Amino acid sequence: MSDDKFGPSTPEPDSESPEMQHGDDEPTQPITGTGWTSPSQSHPSGEGPSPFGGADDQPTPQHPDPALRSDAHPGLPGAASPVPVQASPWGPPAAQASGQPAYGPAATTTPMQLHREEPVKGRVSAWVWPVVAVLSLLLGLTGGFLGAFAYDRWDDSSSRFDGGLESVRTQDAAPLDADNASISAVAQALLPSTVQIIAAFEGEDEGATGSGFVLDREGHVVTNNHVVAAAAEDDGPIKVVDSEGVRHDATVVGRSPVYDLAILRIDAPDGLEPAALGDSSVLLVGDPVIAFGAPLGLSQTVTSGIVSALDRPVTTGDEENTSSYINAVQTDAAINPGNSGGPLVNLAGEVVGVNSAIATTGGGGLGGGGSGNIGVGFAIPIEQVKTTADQILKTGEARYPVIGAQVRTGGADSTGALITEVNSGTPAEDAGLRQDDVVTEVDGKLVTDGIALIVAIRTHQPGDTIEFTIRRADSVRAVKITLDGEVG
Repeated sequence: MSDDKFGPSTPEPDSESPEMQHGDDEPTQPITGTGWTSPSQSHPSGEGPSPFGGADDQPTPQHPDPALRSDAHPGLPGAASPVPVQASPWGPPAAQASGQPAYGPAATTTPMQLHREEPVKGRVSAWVWPVVAVLSLLLGLTGGFLGAFAYDRWDDSSSRFDGGLESVRTQDAAPLDADNASISAVAQALLPSTVQIIAAFEGEDEGATGSGFVLDREGHVVTNNHVVAAAAEDDGPIKVVDSEGVRHDATVVGRSPVYDLAILRIDAPDGLEPAALGDSSVLLVGDPVIAFGAPLGLSQTVTSGIVSALDRPVTTGDEENTSSYINAVQTDAAINPGNSGGPLVNLAGEVVGVNSAIATTGGGGLGGGGSGNIGVGFAIPIEQVKTTADQILKTGEARYPVIGAQVRTGGADSTGALITEVNSGTPAEDAGLRQDDVVTEVDGKLVTDGIALIVAIRTHQPGDTIEFTIRRADSVRAVKITLDGEVG
């Protein structure tokens, strides 16, 4: 599985306001005139590539989707078919372009001079020396043992946590009451947990920017894979800017291009407050939600809206990599380039999703140019974030389920997902799935097209057994498939 190619772009200095520019010659792929893109940072000056590229107008009739042969994302299939996201190139970080103050190095202090007292000379009894030697030996052995033990503990904790999320210090309790109705209270509770990510891109140390949030007291930070993918692949620098403006060097613990998630780690996380993780499965359409992040490089930005839809299957890849599918929480809270990786939060102050993609109108929206927020944003459900973070903390890798088949993702057919190929020696073949079968349901839930099938599979984990309802010629039958798994 290749990594996601779409990524955050950052605005460049310009006299114009930070609007998203979109060239007329860029292709778009409409869903009622709408294409998808990831909320990565933009080029407001119009000099760099557009952050909101439209997807290809012509859907691929048959797409060898890795999700059916190699991916998974938890969530339920939605009613509408998504469109692949166009890759968003990155530019210089907006902290310099948007008028945001640049943060300098932390202030240093000068240590106080110690006053040294002259030792008082005296006679030492002869019996003292053997006692001192024995005590020194015992202290040395004890210190060596404790030192080795502490090093082992530190070494283990700096790389892997065998217990996953259960072995790190997350925030268990919601910061606010469930009946809280104050957006400002949510903002005050969550802003200390929200961070800006600045990462290398295409040879620039600060060429990309995005958002994230603090996962635990061990210094782990959640963000989108597309925010840090280029830096991770090129071994470039990644900085995490906390709510006080302090920059921390960060390393990548693990990434999942399939789920568009990444876990970073910073040293010396003292003082950083983890965000509480909630439950997106209890959300209702119309529930208030608040988005946090650094749109256009404007750190510590808060926007609010409602849950517009649930279980919305959205793909966040491009023509070269369409393997990232989100079973998304849709919201009308303003999400723009640079919001990628930031938290979507309920009124109790709990994270219910990770902002990852937005819809744009291509070249025809918002005054005829490219568009930023148009009130259609998408977040990865927190349940998937928990699963992926747990896997990465344990092993440094994330796994997704596969069945070993290919499905058609293009076309306007909404009567099911057409299987175009079944690979030999796979769970799909073992279950009796055949080419030209049409999958109409997964575990009793309606499947309208190929993307909905991919997302439905990704609601599960490798090793799970799920039931497909398939239409073959004039008959309808049920088959059970035990999911295989791959890293990605």
